[in-house]
Amino acid sequence: MKRVLIVEDEQLIAELERDYLEVNGYKVDIATDGEQGLKLGLSGEFDLIILDVMLPLLNGFEVCKQIREKYQIPILMVTAKKEDIDVIRGLGLGADDYITKPFKPGELVARVKAHLARYERLIGTKENKDEIRIQGLLIDNSSRRVFVHDQEINITTKEFDLLYFLATNPNRVFSKDHLFERIWGFDAMGDAQTVTVHIRKLREKIEVDPSNSQYIETVWGAGYRFRL
Repeated sequence: MKRVLIVEDEQLIAELERDYLEVNGYKVDIATDGEQGLKLGLSGEFDLIILDVMLPLLNGFEVCKQIREKYQIPILMVTAKKEDIDVIRGLGLGADDYITKPFKPGELVARVKAHLARYERLIGTKENKDEIRIQGLLIDNSSRRVFVHDQEINITTKEFDLLYFLATNPNRVFSKDHLFERIWGFDAMGDAQTVTVHIRKLREKIEVDPSNSQYIETVWGAGYRFRL
């Protein structure tokens, strides 16, 4: 049974989310402040985290950042403010998706199912190669770690998913829309600009000269490809 952690200070909302998830077969724990949520999130016992932005003691942005430094599990952020969406996108915190209040519980359950399925597909299929080694770049799918010239780099969930997908389909050109749907899912919030931001961040991390990319090539008017 998959375990979900809800970090939400509004008790009624947290209990409603829990009830809908439990009906759908998930085991759910609730944390009512950021510090408790961080402690539970770092325990390694959960498969997905639903994380509110506005929390007492420690805000959701900081909780997400610290959990992401250790684990790559899906994190779904919840916010009541539309302006928080730009912050979630821009800070590169590693959140996999976001949902704005008010929302229908069924929508939340659908997002949870989609992200868990996508995460399992990306890390658990037997067809996936465990390691990809290309010109000083090592992508270790079994541990979801990336090394450049034997130096490990810090990489978010979506950055890894995007890099791994491109590297396992070398020399093929993928449009921004295709990549967004493949990595984030057709039901995710956002647009193709999200892909551009993640490609830029990846280049800054894995390329010697991000302006003259060795690995991820821009094909103008078409999209991106991983070059061999």
